[in-house]
Formats: sequence, structure tokens, C-alpha cells
Amino acid sequence: MKNTGSAKTLVIAEKPSVAQDIVRALTPVAGKFEKHDDHFENDQYVVTSAVGHLVEIAAPEQFDVKRGKWSFAHLPVLPPFFELKPIDKTKSRLSAVVKLAKRKDVGQLINACDAGREGELIFRLIEQYAGGQKNGQYQGLGKPVQRLWLQSMTPQAIRDGFAQLRSDEQMRGLADAARSRSEADWLVGINGTRAMTAFNSRDGGFFLTTVGRVQTPTLSIVVEREEQIRAHRSRDYWEIHASFLAEAGEYPGKWFDPAFKKPTGDDADADQRADRLWDHREALAIVEAVRGKAASVTEERKPTTQACGLLYDLTSLQREANGRFGFSAKTTLQLAQSLYERHKALTYPRTDSRHLPEDYLGTVRQTFEMLADSGMKHLAPHALTALNGNYIKPSKRIFDNSKVSDHFAIIPTLQAPSGLSEAEQKLYDLVVRRFLAVFFPSAEFMVTTRISKVSAAPGSPKQGGAPSGGSAAHEVASVGARVVHHFKTEGKVLVKPGWMAVYGKEAAEDVEGAKEGDKGQNLVPVREGETVRTESVEAKGLKTKPPARYSEATLLGAMEGAGKFIEDDELREAMQEKGLGTPATRAAIIEGLLNEKYMLREGREMIPTAKAFQLMTLLRGLEVEELSRPELTGEWEYKLAQMEHGKLSRTAFMAEIAAMTERMVKKAKEYDRDTVPGNYATLAAPCPNCGGVVKENYRRYACTGADGHSEGCGFSFTKSPAGRTFEVVEAEAFVRDKHIGPLEGFRSKAGWPFVAEMALKYSEDDKNWKLEFDFGDDKNAEETGELVDFAGQDSLGACPVCGAPVFEHGANYVCSKTVPTAAQPTPSCTFKSGKIILQQPVAREQMSKLLETGKTDLLDKFVSMRTRRAFKAFLAWDKEAGKVNFEFEPRESKYPPRKTGGAASKAAPAKKSAAAKKAPAAKKAAAPKAPRKTTAASGKQPSAALAAVIGSDAVSRPEATKKLWDYIKANGLQDAGDKRKINADAKLEPVFGKPQVTMFEIAGVLGKHLN
Repeated sequence: MKNTGSAKTLVIAEKPSVAQDIVRALTPVAGKFEKHDDHFENDQYVVTSAVGHLVEIAAPEQFDVKRGKWSFAHLPVLPPFFELKPIDKTKSRLSAVVKLAKRKDVGQLINACDAGREGELIFRLIEQYAGGQKNGQYQGLGKPVQRLWLQSMTPQAIRDGFAQLRSDEQMRGLADAARSRSEADWLVGINGTRAMTAFNSRDGGFFLTTVGRVQTPTLSIVVEREEQIRAHRSRDYWEIHASFLAEAGEYPGKWFDPAFKKPTGDDADADQRADRLWDHREALAIVEAVRGKAASVTEERKPTTQACGLLYDLTSLQREANGRFGFSAKTTLQLAQSLYERHKALTYPRTDSRHLPEDYLGTVRQTFEMLADSGMKHLAPHALTALNGNYIKPSKRIFDNSKVSDHFAIIPTLQAPSGLSEAEQKLYDLVVRRFLAVFFPSAEFMVTTRISKVSAAPGSPKQGGAPSGGSAAHEVASVGARVVHHFKTEGKVLVKPGWMAVYGKEAAEDVEGAKEGDKGQNLVPVREGETVRTESVEAKGLKTKPPARYSEATLLGAMEGAGKFIEDDELREAMQEKGLGTPATRAAIIEGLLNEKYMLREGREMIPTAKAFQLMTLLRGLEVEELSRPELTGEWEYKLAQMEHGKLSRTAFMAEIAAMTERMVKKAKEYDRDTVPGNYATLAAPCPNCGGVVKENYRRYACTGADGHSEGCGFSFTKSPAGRTFEVVEAEAFVRDKHIGPLEGFRSKAGWPFVAEMALKYSEDDKNWKLEFDFGDDKNAEETGELVDFAGQDSLGACPVCGAPVFEHGANYVCSKTVPTAAQPTPSCTFKSGKIILQQPVAREQMSKLLETGKTDLLDKFVSMRTRRAFKAFLAWDKEAGKVNFEFEPRESKYPPRKTGGAASKAAPAKKSAAAKKAPAAKKAAAPKAPRKTTAASGKQPSAALAAVIGSDAVSRPEATKKLWDYIKANGLQDAGDKRKINADAKLEPVFGKPQVTMFEIAGVLGKHLN
């Protein structure tokens, strides 16, 4: 750790908090540090930090948006080298770091950024930028570089890291992979986004169409699943459930065909099952044949074991936290990062390994000892059990050097945490329980499979059934001339809980499907040779279901398997290197798709929008497979991993990316047909001009005449006005009602976002209906100034915005200050909520409850406009958004929280009490988190004037735009005569710099106030 020369060593961390941790860890061995504005310094070290990325690849100037157009003129962009530029919001930090790096008394550098591909890139770009350009290339500083590689942030782990610094040569593979990933994403993102935007903007306007090397294949997974759901045609089938009476009591059973074989091949019917009948008459005939009949019983009992799942990597942790707690992948990563950086309670979270190094056995034992003595009463007894039972032993399932690359699995550190938030505690407990459980013995079950055979009279139906409706040509099980029908019953009894005891499973819970008759949990015994009677039997009519939509948990799993969802831990791990993205980037990819409105979260489901379908239609039509095939992008990710290990050259990989980029642009540039082939919708609403059929094509909704196949009357409107794509149900409502909105997500010709309403208006010149934006002159009381009288009405409660009384008014519940009244001719409030929302009537008493308590009861008749599915939700006042929003009830996870047993259950009240006592402290501790948000790579810091309107947290430009619009709408600042104009109040005038702006100026104004 000693620096032998006289020159100082500059240590560059990724974040200020890590720099402080390094200083604290080094002080006992390297001497006291003096604190300066941008760094810490002593006789040996200068320690500073970035704040995430400080440098990025610059877009070429000639490729910026000019006069609202991105064209094919300068495509493809394949620069001889990649120009670097400072990120605007962190220029001052970059200058400070570069100045330190160039100091003459700094003789060497230590890269102490996060231990991974992205941390490597952050440092390399800073060092490259600091060295400047020579002969058209960046040269770097030329000073020796070493790498600090930290898996844990405890002081001892940091000191150990300094004692084992890695050489620059050792990091060459990771550095090449980091640069290649960044440059490949730039090439595909710049060229793909510009090419697809240029293609979609050919008819005018600015239709931003973003694509990405990993983002777009991820989207294709979600779109393909939605296409399967839409294409699914539900089919009727029947199951036969019986109850059999034995001497010891009754047990259930379900009919099945013992001769059934699962269909194979590409055209195999996935709905076929051994226990399904496709003909109702056949099912009823079997019911009649076996009712009241005797049955013989055979039984097979065998012990089985079940091992605990592997230790967590980031993706499996994100999936589990989403399934159990509803945490998004982004939230889980933030919590895990906080537990690693701030609390030092978990090891490095951005890992793709689920194993530990083989020399880590001693550390694991120490961690168990810490947990046993920690006072965490819900966890300590299990740690003590493992220590006393000598469970901590070498095992290839846990300790395997071949499955640990740069990072190992996420496990607790030797530091017991305190002051955790509720969410942090949940995630910490999740990791610790898995860490404990993986060392416990396997759970042992006794599985009983009981077959009850009912011998039916001659002429009764044969076994089996086919979807065609007739009897299947299966082999018939018979005794003499009698047909034998088989019923299966399964029982599963937990004999030894093993690792399940860590989760409180001292006895097995009911098996899923037990009440349906085929998986009875506790079976009554049957004597050998005993004859039982079919006590009751019925044919249950059911329908086949489409595949489930992706949740964030299942989408992460599909990304990990490059589009193939894989449940098995070991198999998923084998596919991991060919996954979409990396554990560290998957959350950001999903968030990016949500931010670009390619997907929506509805409850826990991820639903693709019309914009997503339009993009996939375009990519398929242009035959640009590289941008839509998950498996191919998974192969690229695999090649980056190979590059990290020195098994693939950077030159070969980048040549492949450049060739793909050229082909993609060429396909878009040379496409000359009028439309793009695709699966398009037909609207139920008739053409408003001639009553003909309105159909969708790639660019428009157009009349196709009364027969649906002619040129029609000429009525049509663009699918994507101002860059916002109509959902089919929105287009349906627009044609039917001739008006829709206000809607968000439009972009001006210069690319700035705005909000608007749209109307179909009749043009005398064209003798047809035309789409127009509607920015005002609404003929309603709020706009015309017609006074409203609420006399004689009882108020429902106080307005959550201003406290004035809320009344019924037309189709809405409104604040009395939202409309002109005798007491207040000029409206000053914006609170309004519909009496019917998504087909759900909102009764007066429910609105009163919302105004009094903040939310309604759970309402169950909402119907989604996008999916047409009914759903349940609370209506709740969202103070931040300034409107009534949906709030969904917590859904029970597929893996519900385990009931605690034994020592754990006794400890539960103590835990609750402790949490209650610590609540105030936790709130205090949470306060400093705001500045940490500010340092997020995506955030921009608002000016003081803007912060007074939208708050001081760092925000992206779209978030700032949305918050500003929420403020404008909440305070009724759109001009009554022309909604395109915004009137400034006392807070907004310092932001606008004048009393009024147009909505198209807002984005430009915001740019001046975001640093």
C-alpha cells in the first residue's frame, strides 16, 4: 500500500461517498487527509471522485436537428474516431478531476470507480479526455494506472483492495469491452434512431423513433407476447373432478388419460393436456359412467428432496423483489446500491455471479457469527442453528471459482446495518435469508401419487378426447369388456423442513391447485386392496387462457435468457452470458422503454403501446433483424464477455457492429413502397364522412369504402400526429366522438414536448373531416364565463387543492372555484374528477371518502382502454401530480411471505416494536438522500427560480417538462382564449422572464434553467 516514489498517487472514485469511504479506510495506515473543495489529500494520496459519467461521446454537429428535420443525408455516421465532450451538468467536476490528474506531483493514477464494465468506462474516458488529442486521436495522460477492485465497502475490504491493486494490463480486456459497448450503443443508437425517425417523418412533422442495441430487442419480447395474447382464441374444455369415499374418509381425484403423450413439433397444440376433454357430451358420459361406482386403488409413495435456490445475483434479486414486494428493477438496484455504499451491509450488487470464491469459507463463517450475535431476532436463531449444526461446508453449488468472474454473489457483509428504511430492511432480509438458507440441508418431502380406477359399463366412452370433438384414438384401458377410467390424486407432505425453516415453513403450505382435486395436500389413508366408492363427480367447464403478460420480474428473466424465459436456476445461469444487457443495465433499459412510452406499467403488467407495435412493424418490414432479434443481441453481449476475458478482439467486434449499422441505414433509406406490411386494425366506428369502413395502415387510419376494400371517400388522419401514436382504442373513440384529449406526449417540429386536445372538424373546402389540434375556445362554463349556481347542493367535502367545497357539476365532481360563480367569476382552481372513470361509476359517497381520507374504497369495475380487461383499484388523490390517480391493492406474490415458526415467530413482535421505535430516526436518516439523487447520471439540477416551481431534486428534461405542465394545469395558467399561451404567475415569471409564453417556448426556457 506504500507509495515508494516521491510522487503522489491520484485515486479517482465513481462517487463522492466512495471517495470519503476510501479516505476513512486509508487514514489509519496512510495518515490524516486534509479536505479541499474537490478532493482529499495527504503526503501519499490525492483522493477525488467523479459523479457518475463526466464525459460522453459527442454527436457530430452536422447531425443535429436542423429546421426540425433529421434526414438520411449524413447517414450512416461511422466516425474514424469518437469525439468526446464533457457532460454539461458536471463540467466543473470534470475540470477539477482533470486539473488534479495533470498535476506535476501526481505520478500515477488509481481507478477506484465501481468494479465493473461501466466503472471502467467512466475512468477510461476521463483519463483519455485529460490527455487530449494528438494527430486526431486521444492519447491519454501517459501516467501509470492501477485498478482498485472492491467487492465490499467496509474499511478492511478497502484496505485489502489497496494491498492487491490490479495492473493496467490485467484490466485491458474489461476496458476494451467497456469502450466497445459504449461505441456500439452509440453507433446503433445514433444511426438507428435517426434513420427510423427520418423514415417516420417523411410525411412532415417530427416523429421521434428511438432504437437501441439492447432496448429494441427487449421491446420485441414484450410485443411478441402481446401479439400472442391478441391472437389467442379461447377454447372450451372440461375437467372431471370426483370425490372418493374410503373407510378413513373422502379424498379428491381428477380424471386423466394414462395413454396421453404430449404433442411435439412446431405446430403442436400447446393446450393439449392429459386431464382435458374437448367434447362436453363425452365429459358428461364419463361422469354418468363412473357416478356411484366402485374404484380400486393403487398408490406409490416416494421421498423427494428440494434444495434452496442459488445465492442472488442482481437480476435474480430484482426478479424476487418484484414478485414479493412489487419493487421495480430500478428501485431494487437503488436499494441494493444504498445497502452496499451507504450502509456497507451488502457486497457489490451489480453482479452476474451466483457463487462465491472457493477461499471465502472463513469469511462466510464470520458472517454467520455476526448474524448470530447481531440482535436481529428474526435471523439470528437460524445463523446459530447453522453454526451449531456445522452446516457451513465447502460445496461446488456455493463455492466455485469457475463461476466467479469479476464479482461474486450478493451476500451480507460483516457489518450489521442500522437505521434502514422499511424498503431497505425488506431487501436486506431477502438477501440474508437466501444466504442463510443456501447452507441449510435440503427440504424433504414424502410425495404420494394415488390412482383410483373406476371400471365402467360396456359402451361408456373411451379414455381421452380431442379438440375436434370426437373420441381420441388412444389405447383403451379395459378389463374384459369394461372400460377403466383413471383418476389421479397427489399428496405432498413436508417431512423435514431443512432450509425452509429459515422462511418459517415448518409445515408445507397447501399445494397450489389442491382444491381442484389433483393435488390433495393431506390424504386420508387407504388400506392395501381396499375398494372405494365414487361419492360425487362433476364435469367442470373451463376455457384455455392466453400466455400471461410480462411483469418486470418475468421480463428480467426473459432478458437474462435472451428472449427465452427460463425458470431453472442452473440452466438460466448457463444462458446468462448470452442475455440481453447486463445485470447492471437491465433496470435502466426497462425504465428507458417506459420513459419513451414504448411500454406502460399497468399494475404489475408491462404493456406495449401502439408506438411499440408500429416500431416492430417497421423493423420487420425493413427486414432489419439485427434490431429486433433478442438472440442476436444476446450473442453480441456474449462476445463482449469474451472480449473481457481476452478471447475476442475489439477490432473484430466493432467491424461487425459497423457492418450491421450500414445495412440498417441502407434498408431504411432505400425502402420505396407506400406502406409497410403488418397486422393492422379495423375500427368499429364508421367513417364520419360516408359511413364506410375505417382501417389502419402503417401511417394512417383511412376510409376503405362500404366494402372495406376500395379507396373510400378520402377521409383519413395520421396515426402519429406530432409524433404521438394513437392507441387503437383512442382512434376508435376519436372517430366516434370527433374529439379526444387532453393528451400528453406530442412533440413540436423542433422536437419539444407539448400537451393538446384534438378534434375532427369538417372542411368545406375539402368536403371532408380533418384532424386539427384544439388549443382552446371550448364552449363550456370554465371558458365562456357563464356563471354556475351551486345553491341547494350539498358539498361532498373540501377540495384537496384549495379547500373550497366540492360539488357535482355535469359529468364531473368539481371544486366550486374551478368554474365561474357569483362569488368568484374568474376560476382559480383546477380540481375536477369524472363521475364515471373507465366505465366505473364513482358514487357520491366514494368521492366524499376520497376528499376526507385521500382515497376511495377498492372499486372493481374499471375497464382498461388498452386491454379491455376489467381491473380493481382505489381512486386516490395524488398531491404531487395534482390529480386523482389509480392506486392498486398490494398483490399477493407467487411466493408469499413465509409464516414464521419457532424462534422466528416469537421474535416477530420484538421486530415490530423495534421498527416502530426506530421510525423517527429512519425518517431523519432518510433526509440526506436528496443530494444523492442529484448526482444521478440522468438528472439535471434546476435553477433557484425553477426549483421554486418544481422542487430542487435533479430531474431529466422530460420530468421537468411534466412537472412544469402539472403546475401550469394545477394553477389554471393556460390562457382561456388560446391554450397555446401560458400566463405566468409570481413563481413562473422569473422562469419565463416575461408575463406570457407560448407552449412551444417552454422547452427552450427549461433548457436555460437546467444545469
